[in-house]
Amino acid sequence: MIVKILMLIVFFAVLIIVGVMSRKSAKNVDGFVLGGRSVGPWLTAFAYGTSYFSAVIFIGYAGQFGWKFGVASTWIGLGNAVIGSLMAWVILGRRTRLMTHKLDSSTMPEFFSKRFDSKSLRIGSSLIIFVFLIPYTASLYNGLSRLFEMAFHIDYKYCIIAMAVLTGIYVIVGGYMATAINDFIQGIIMLIGIVAVIFAVLEVHGGFMSSMIELSKVAGDFPDYNGAYTSFVGPLPLDLLGVVILTSLGTWGLPQMVQKFYAIKHEDAIKKGTIISTFFAVVVAGGCYFLGGFGRLFLTPDEVADMGFDAIVPSMLANLPDILIAIVVILVLSASMSTLSSLVLTSSSTLTLDFISGTIVKKMSEQAKLVWLRALVVVFIIISSIIALIQYSSNVTFIAQLMGVSWGALAGAFLAPFLYSLYWKGTTKLSCWACFIFGSCLMVANMLFRPSFPTLLQSPINCGAFAMLAGFVIVPVVSLFTKAPETSLVNEAFSSYERPVTVMSKSILKEDE
Repeated sequence: MIVKILMLIVFFAVLIIVGVMSRKSAKNVDGFVLGGRSVGPWLTAFAYGTSYFSAVIFIGYAGQFGWKFGVASTWIGLGNAVIGSLMAWVILGRRTRLMTHKLDSSTMPEFFSKRFDSKSLRIGSSLIIFVFLIPYTASLYNGLSRLFEMAFHIDYKYCIIAMAVLTGIYVIVGGYMATAINDFIQGIIMLIGIVAVIFAVLEVHGGFMSSMIELSKVAGDFPDYNGAYTSFVGPLPLDLLGVVILTSLGTWGLPQMVQKFYAIKHEDAIKKGTIISTFFAVVVAGGCYFLGGFGRLFLTPDEVADMGFDAIVPSMLANLPDILIAIVVILVLSASMSTLSSLVLTSSSTLTLDFISGTIVKKMSEQAKLVWLRALVVVFIIISSIIALIQYSSNVTFIAQLMGVSWGALAGAFLAPFLYSLYWKGTTKLSCWACFIFGSCLMVANMLFRPSFPTLLQSPINCGAFAMLAGFVIVPVVSLFTKAPETSLVNEAFSSYERPVTVMSKSILKEDE
């Protein structure tokens, strides 16, 4: 217990020190929200990865999908690495950095507003972000409850309060730069921790091969399918594909993820960041889902039915040595606090810059914006903490399930409009509105009237994946039948791609040589 407490104290002390040391970079809005757009590859890549993977993944999704798909759930992690990290950086990274810098936009709503000269898009998108980020943030705390009770035997509410207070301090003091540096530190912990935990858990049943043999004997829900949970694509390949799409492609439309590209410093940072971010995702996401695939060796179906999917991973860790449990606690805290800091910064900047400034308060000074930003960080953390405490004390389980709904709504609303806006001059304002309304309303309807949906779409995971894919059809179809944007406005935005730059001859050959 002393070792666990000492490691937590050191961990928390480092977070606060980084926040205080980063305060100089948060003296203006651009510095507070984007770190002055001068963040290097390592910090950006780790900020992207740690914002991507939280306790929801490690405790909730890894346990739930590992139980459902077996070791084939590893494909989810690999999909996160290839689609959610590698392809996201290649397809979005450079164009996002160039166009947002040209338009001088710090948030996704501000991007839509300036790209289409539309104040209504700015207000509408900011409201969608605020509404659906709150339950997403509240769900981060759920993965910590059983883990802290197992490791420390303390009441979960104290964990929520401590996590909220500490995250609030370093975000308020140091802004984006403090968040990025702490994300780097937390990312290192996550990389080391997940590798150590996998080896320790598999050793319980004699190592990798022995664990695979034991798992192949489990009939589970598929008694006629021998080795269902050790097969290449698992017993439910279509359901597995839906999870891969939502958790991988979905990141392309999440404001807190895309915003990382706004702050990239230069071309070299994009190239290095792509490699670093992909490697991070392979180890952390692939490792989490691979670990969860062995859950059926530690709990029975009756125990899972009684305690829920969130009990699977903590049960796998319960008998590990104290030092490893301490590492796991720090790992999960790191994953949660890094994502939490990213979400509160995104939400506060969206509300301040895109809703309050210019809408409620017509003229707001730079200093006033900083005050609002910091105040809304506190408000957002308090609201999400209260929701998490209510869920814990009254067992309101639907709040925990809102993670899938939130992710599906945000990505369903923003993915296609954002991507088309970067690549296609014919994208129209009304096509963006059509996608905003379709994605958010579909996921709300799924939450309220789930039994009325087709069987395949009753799952919020599958419904969210459908919302995202439908956007790729909605945007071009609506754009073809609605008023085209002003040519001058579009050309101004796309001119950011046409500015000549000088590169080394080892990268490009001249035509006359």
